[in-house]
Amino acid sequence: MAIHAEWKKSSYSGGGEGNDCVEIARVPPHIAIRDSKAPTRATLAFPTGAFVTFVEALKTADVRSAGTR
Repeated sequence: MAIHAEWKKSSYSGGGEGNDCVEIARVPPHIAIRDSKAPTRATLAFPTGAFVTFVEALKTADVRSAGTR
């Protein structure tokens, strides 16, 4: 099912065409996520609260050591 929304790319999407990232869109009461390289393929949707908690955890986590735990 296609989600019709205003998709936003991260400002950290990299050089070139900036297609090496995910995009997010607000689709109340959810946040939808898709691969910017394949926007017509699968989309994930999460409750807004869960997505906000996830992003906040990423901001405070030591991502470099996450794979060693």
